[in-house]
Amino acid sequence: MFKKMMKSGSRKPSRNDAGFDPNSTNMVVNHASRPSPLPPPSPTTTKQPPPMNSIEPLPLLRDLPPPERQPLFLRKLQICSFHFDFTDSSKNAREKEIKRQTLLELVDYIQSGTTAKIISELCQEEMVKMISSNIFRSLPASAGCWPADAEEDEPYLDPNWPHLQLVYELLIRYVVPSDTDTKIAKRFIDHSFVSNLLELFETEDPRERDYLKTILHRIYGKFMVHRPFIRKGINNIFYRFVYETERHSGIGELLEIMGSIINGFALPMKEEHKLFLIRALIPLHKPKPIGVYHQQLAYCVVQFVEKDYRLADTVIRGLLKFWPVTNCTKEVLFLGELEEVLEATQPVEFQRCMVPLFQRVARCLNSSHFQVAERSLFLWNSEHIVVLIAQNRSVILPIIFASLEKNTESHWNLAVHGLSENIKRMFMEMDPELFEECQQEYEEKQSKSKEVEEQRQSRWRRLDEAVEERERVVGEEDHMIIS
Repeated sequence: MFKKMMKSGSRKPSRNDAGFDPNSTNMVVNHASRPSPLPPPSPTTTKQPPPMNSIEPLPLLRDLPPPERQPLFLRKLQICSFHFDFTDSSKNAREKEIKRQTLLELVDYIQSGTTAKIISELCQEEMVKMISSNIFRSLPASAGCWPADAEEDEPYLDPNWPHLQLVYELLIRYVVPSDTDTKIAKRFIDHSFVSNLLELFETEDPRERDYLKTILHRIYGKFMVHRPFIRKGINNIFYRFVYETERHSGIGELLEIMGSIINGFALPMKEEHKLFLIRALIPLHKPKPIGVYHQQLAYCVVQFVEKDYRLADTVIRGLLKFWPVTNCTKEVLFLGELEEVLEATQPVEFQRCMVPLFQRVARCLNSSHFQVAERSLFLWNSEHIVVLIAQNRSVILPIIFASLEKNTESHWNLAVHGLSENIKRMFMEMDPELFEECQQEYEEKQSKSKEVEEQRQSRWRRLDEAVEERERVVGEEDHMIIS
């Protein structure tokens, strides 16, 4: 039987022997267990070429017949595995250019057709090894630090970028295409590879983080087996950032990925996802550099509330827990996020948290920082929020009336003064009786407060007089002793 199989195998012509076009549309995709055969002496496998000790130019892949491209592809991968020092532009200039041109050719070659059609499983494995050897490296000691001013300071630019960019382009061309065989690719794009990708998000180079964001997002979408691992890895980065270091350059990019992931969560939402909101996203409001990533964070949080309105109370109470006390810029961000959350909040959830919420809003209304006061007054610009407030005005108006009254009496900013007047007028038209009750209660409190203040001042005056009298008596006694 074995001899018959061998004879029949020897009579079967090879597609490569007859020649083929890599860009042909009627090409049959090879299975992982049967890579494209090469001419004798190795008709069924592509062998790894011997290691290269130096970089020399090689022929172009397109200039060779298809059967000879696979070994040449492997040799070009070896060229691309060499590393150079880019801090000195004059050093190894020739070798750097050869590597750059080789990377450009490989990117074009992979892009020219289906990966499974043009390169074997061994070539895919070696390509991922080459990519790993280039991008997985030690980052500078300052990696993960926030710049003094993220908007004004020049971003850090990695000197290795001329080669790194092409390596990332090659990885994208391998991961992104819909016809990439994930059963083969997941052997090389494994958990270790994904973990190393996550660690690279600490790089200070925004160009590299942008590539990483795209690649990780594509891996999450294509390799379902990696999805729980990726979510857990991002979770751990957030934990370390919030509770240990408060230093990481890629929080914004990771939150962008999570925003897309959250958008795809199915309902009813899993308990794992709710815990991610409570234990990771809400505590991310605590670190000082929140301004760098707040836009992406707010999007993630609002996505949760829009998907499950019952989470609104949890989110609002979480915001109140981490509400800034002395950072006015951060307070403005919180108020903007609060408005978005309230617009997705239903009446039942609103009633659960409205008392502590508007106690905080009342303090913001009286802030001496006009942007905080103005932003809190802008909550009444939302029709949905006004409806919620109107339905619960008997609870809310008594909480905020004093703040509105103080703004109209003494706030230094004219815009805050005018907005406060408009909101008072809105409540007056909404419920005149309630407004009158609050007005009377406010006046009574002010009168009592004035009486208490007068009594306090009177006690201080009596105390001052007693001190003066005692000092006078002691002075007379000292004078008698001296004389």
